Amino acid sequence: MPMHAPTQLRARDNPLLKELRKLAQDNTAYRKTGRYWVEGEHLCAAALQRGIQPELAIFCESYWPTAPVEQAGAALKNIVIPDALFRDLSALESPARLGFVLPLPPKTALQATACSLILDGVQDAGNVGSMLRSAAAFGFRQILALKGTAALWSPKVLRAGMGAHFGLHLHEGLEPSALDDLAIPLVVTNPHQGQLLHHLALPSPCAWVMGHEGQGVRSELMARASIHVRIGQPGGEESLNVAAAAAICLHASSVQHRG
Repeated sequence: MPMHAPTQLRARDNPLLKELRKLAQDNTAYRKTGRYWVEGEHLCAAALQRGIQPELAIFCESYWPTAPVEQAGAALKNIVIPDALFRDLSALESPARLGFVLPLPPKTALQATACSLILDGVQDAGNVGSMLRSAAAFGFRQILALKGTAALWSPKVLRAGMGAHFGLHLHEGLEPSALDDLAIPLVVTNPHQGQLLHHLALPSPCAWVMGHEGQGVRSELMARASIHVRIGQPGGEESLNVAAAAAICLHASSVQHRG
């Protein structure tokens, strides 16, 4: 791609910098603007590897002269700002030197038979991002986030996802009734009933349901589930972190059905 000459911005109250600050720090700003912020060389590279073209690339002034051509030539427009202003807009304790503004992917229809992960009110951004990473790793490409789940394209979830977003089909803000369109069995973890995970022949495709960190999966979905699964915990702990439970379950499905 050809390198675009940068636009230099130096005023903190510049309207574009105000917008960037909101995208970088407000968890739901993307819903109004239709675009989102990723920061740091890893996330930016992951987006480029998936063929996503940034609308804007923002560079620290000290970094711009040495920025690799794949970064400097990636976006429709390059912006260079003083390092202090980049630190001001960043939500990171240790700000990076590069950020992209990317367009939200177009909305798509729910796929009735796709291997899916359903998030039922999972509120911690770190947990949500971690589960997206596990879903991408183990071939569960469709994510169905019910209302009450952390904003999927928020900066915190994007950072925790480490690039997983770019290979997934994400649906958020869903009502439970949206799951009526699925033509695959729902599987839930339930510490009080169900067979041990390692004793089960798991269906494929299926949709794993992971619930709120404290309350778990809502009773409505528990009742709709075709299979209830327990994860063996010989160490005796009461429960697992929801992201850890998701990784175990998605891996078990993947191992049974790969190839």
